[in-house]
Amino acid sequence: MSTATDPDMVATSAPPADPSSPPRPPWVRRAWRGRADDPRWVRPALLGLLAVTALTYLWNLGATGDANTFYAAAVQAGTQSWKAWLFGALDAPGLITVDKPPASLWVMALSGRIFGFGPWSMLAPQALMGVASVGLLYLTARRWAGPRTALAAGALLAATPVAVLMFRFNNPDAMLVLTMVAALYTTTRAIDAAGRRAGTWWIVATGALVGLGFLTKQLQVMLVVPALALGVLVVAPSRLRRRIGDLLAGAAAIVVSAGWFVALVEIWPASSRPYIGGSTTNSLLELALGYNGLGRIFGNERGGGGPGGGPGGGAPPAGAPRAMGGPGGMGGPGAMGGPGGGPGGPGGGFGGQAGIERLFTSEFSGQASWLLPAAIVLLAAALWALRRAPRTDRTRGLLVLAGAWMLVHALVFSYMSGIIHPYYTVALAPGIALTTAVGASVVWRRRTELWSRVVLAVVVAGTAAWSAVILTQHAWLPWARWVLLVVGVLGALAVLVPPARWSRVATVGVLAALVAVLGGSTAFAAETAVTPHQGSIVSAGPLGGTGGPGGGPGGRRDGGARDGARGGATRGGPEGETPSPQLVALLRGAGTRWAAATDGAMSQAPLQLASGVPVMAMGGFMGSDPAPTLAEFQADVASGQVRYYVEGGGPGGGAPGRSPGDDARVGRGGPGARGTTAEIRTWVTQHFTPIDVGGRTVYDLSAPRS
Repeated sequence: MSTATDPDMVATSAPPADPSSPPRPPWVRRAWRGRADDPRWVRPALLGLLAVTALTYLWNLGATGDANTFYAAAVQAGTQSWKAWLFGALDAPGLITVDKPPASLWVMALSGRIFGFGPWSMLAPQALMGVASVGLLYLTARRWAGPRTALAAGALLAATPVAVLMFRFNNPDAMLVLTMVAALYTTTRAIDAAGRRAGTWWIVATGALVGLGFLTKQLQVMLVVPALALGVLVVAPSRLRRRIGDLLAGAAAIVVSAGWFVALVEIWPASSRPYIGGSTTNSLLELALGYNGLGRIFGNERGGGGPGGGPGGGAPPAGAPRAMGGPGGMGGPGAMGGPGGGPGGPGGGFGGQAGIERLFTSEFSGQASWLLPAAIVLLAAALWALRRAPRTDRTRGLLVLAGAWMLVHALVFSYMSGIIHPYYTVALAPGIALTTAVGASVVWRRRTELWSRVVLAVVVAGTAAWSAVILTQHAWLPWARWVLLVVGVLGALAVLVPPARWSRVATVGVLAALVAVLGGSTAFAAETAVTPHQGSIVSAGPLGGTGGPGGGPGGRRDGGARDGARGGATRGGPEGETPSPQLVALLRGAGTRWAAATDGAMSQAPLQLASGVPVMAMGGFMGSDPAPTLAEFQADVASGQVRYYVEGGGPGGGAPGRSPGDDARVGRGGPGARGTTAEIRTWVTQHFTPIDVGGRTVYDLSAPRS
């Protein structure tokens, strides 16, 4: 290992114990002291980092409320029905699922079953996943790069604005990141044990974690696999044949870990399980390969879709505002885009125009891109510095793992033509954090050489300037950009001073360099932590902004229905609207399997969350999924399973002027079946009398017109 000369790895002798003090239990000493060969400050520093991370992620968490109501409704349903829990259904009876596998919902719903459903029981597991991710990233870097570098990597991840956002939210991304970071850790363990049976088992554990990530957000987890495979092939000290064999074992573990649930869904009779939301054929595998897979890359999504994985399946419904391409808002080919979204057309959906500049526009820059330019420069410089290191060098191996993670994610996010939201970049954050920490450590240890000091100066000045640009893009803290520029210049000058000529002034200058590099992103992260976020599409940082290339307002927190902001109109009941007490009381007194039915989950979720009784989300998120069919709904009404129909589909679901043919797909009712919310709406309005309940139009399905 090249870390033999790393100051991080040099142990310090501990002072003799005070004989007069009472002996402490061994586990207490181990927990506080850490490794016997560690400097005394290491374990307290780690515990302090984890404590601050936990405090940041848990602070005032209840103010976030239901966060993304789409997932909150599914979590609530999972606390009421084990079948809804298993499949991730939006309602306890199990009409339709969310448009993602249910692994993240399993954790939140189990917490709700233990502690009672509410914001804290739902969101606290997400926050703890963030703390665990920081801890695992520390352990990963600690093995190969020493405690100082590991603490830096963990702190950079913890303070990334989009990480602060998503570890305080109920989207699947928190669990996705945890599984990916855990897989990175087990990969380093596998490399250390390569050539032995233990190494193979660690690779199998890596595959199992990737499979769990698949059950969290499907194919997005596969973006980390090239980095893990490259790390094993390049760094593991075993023979090539053994390395390839281990990778095949890991691939088999992925198939088993993810495949059991896919097989369960596929063989379960479709008539007795929920419809798979977002799919066109009621198939989880089709959802994974299409809408949540290649459709995201190439922009040919088809299906209902949902907010956590992105809005929008397929083309916008007829009559709906063009900005809206699907659930959670505005995606899909030809859509105008959401905040920051550029013009429609190829590559121009919700996330703006596809291209290398996407991550640097106002919509994405403040999320995780603060250190992206610095990380790229430090990666190149550090790899050059280690160019003569042996193949199995651990420091370079860590750069290979982290750099490949960062570059693959950055390139895919930049060029994907399908649905992409700013918060997706939370999966990029661990790669940036680890690359920056390890690269800076390698270059810093060579600061006696002029080239190293020049690289550090460029990184400090460039990051300060880029941070000032991001603050300008978001029209936030105008005075801070000038402070960052000034301290950036001072910090760059300070790191140019040779170590032999250092003084207290130079030390202060280095501290100024740290402020210049981290000041903007830390302020964004703090602003994110103290502000509740709600809706389907959320972003870190301050509200509003001036936008950038291809971007409209940046950093928008409210991810609710946006058609009002773009000239469209909802028909009542948009996401986030609190139902009236009269309507809640009506639903609670229904006494039927479903208290009510409504078009789309954005109308259903607030009704169900407020009343605590099941509400049918016809058509899934956008009301465009083929469940239920008109015949199925009529049968449910005839058998007394649905009491009321509540008008007011959220985005898309209740859009006027929609043709029944817009929803014709192969669905639950067999080939050619239609999931026609428009047909159902027409049938209801023709056969039942509307009444006004707390400002909402309601039809009593137990009292047809004579």
